[in-house]
Amino acid sequence: MELPKPNIKIDFHEELLRKYLRVLKLARTPTREEFQKIALVAAAGVALVGLIGFIIYEIFLLFPS
Repeated sequence: MELPKPNIKIDFHEELLRKYLRVLKLARTPTREEFQKIALVAAAGVALVGLIGFIIYEIFLLFPS
């Protein structure tokens, strides 16, 4: 007599889906003020990374080899 193998992949995906749904139920739309703060921080991060890249680029132009 052979026992059927449990389908672990489907159980894993169902559990993962339940976790995602739980998070989505708790999530809410940010207020305008929250969104503006998040956008400002993200823009500052992008600008900082761009500035660092530009400075590195300029340093490599000053010392070609």
